[in-house]
Amino acid sequence: MELEGDSPSTMARSLGLGVMGFTTELERLKPDIVVLIGDRYEAFSAAISAAYLNMCIVHFQGGEVSGSIDESARHAITKLAHYHVPATERAKEFLLRMGERSETILGVGCPSADIASKLEPGELNVGRESMKANVPFSLDRPYVLACYHPNTTRFGREEQDFTNYVEAVLAAVHPTVFITPNIDAGSERFSKILQGLLKAPGCERVNLISNLPPLEYLAVLRNASCAVGNSSSFIRDGSFFGTPIVMVGDRQNLREVADNVVFVPPKRMEISEAMHRQIARGPFPPSHLYGRSGISQQVVERLIDIELYAQKRLGYLD
Repeated sequence: MELEGDSPSTMARSLGLGVMGFTTELERLKPDIVVLIGDRYEAFSAAISAAYLNMCIVHFQGGEVSGSIDESARHAITKLAHYHVPATERAKEFLLRMGERSETILGVGCPSADIASKLEPGELNVGRESMKANVPFSLDRPYVLACYHPNTTRFGREEQDFTNYVEAVLAAVHPTVFITPNIDAGSERFSKILQGLLKAPGCERVNLISNLPPLEYLAVLRNASCAVGNSSSFIRDGSFFGTPIVMVGDRQNLREVADNVVFVPPKRMEISEAMHRQIARGPFPPSHLYGRSGISQQVVERLIDIELYAQKRLGYLD
């Protein structure tokens, strides 16, 4: 569904293609329930298709507050969805305040907790052979995990912020796993800046990758000396492990966070100082802010008996 280009208009047109494609597939598949997660515009296009086809939608991770256009997409999916699985108690309360009915909330927690629980304490040999190809150093030595995505509501004004961030990360002395930006508007410019800065001497210790399988990614996140950037995964998944996190800029500045997260503006010196403090501090205690393992099974058991319906109403009418 993704059109070539690097602008907000490309994202809008791609969403339209997504609606067309998902409509075709949902008509073919005729599912009883459409399960969606998060706040991405890909999920938003699927929600539009399912809602107009009178299909029952179950939405995970509604009610959260973040930033960029994704936050608006998340709340729009909430208003199209028939059932909800918020990740936190605050998110549940926000759903109720948005007019969602209490009986449509199937549970509270994030399914990421179930994936994270598959990593036994101290276990590093997750997908070891493929891990060697992606991360060519041992995970039991100090290293930094970096990932920084565009903030679409600041499109065209972020190049210097991203340059400051990359320079701060490259100034660290540890090996670095650098995950490339996502496909949001601005990502092509970010990638060009990143590729240019990585040509400097001493950048051989930076491992640039585009993606990792879930368990491999979680292993890299859990064992990082510090994760720095603006990915929501650092906040959500990092909380399960207590990984020291440095969140840069305002893309996630209103999210609920555990004690392992600090926020800094996109300025090189402040990023570097925060990374140094977090690395020196070491791992934090694991947090259950985003739930405990077991939420997936709980939701599956609820889905067996839910009432499938199409017409929504505001909870205030009760």
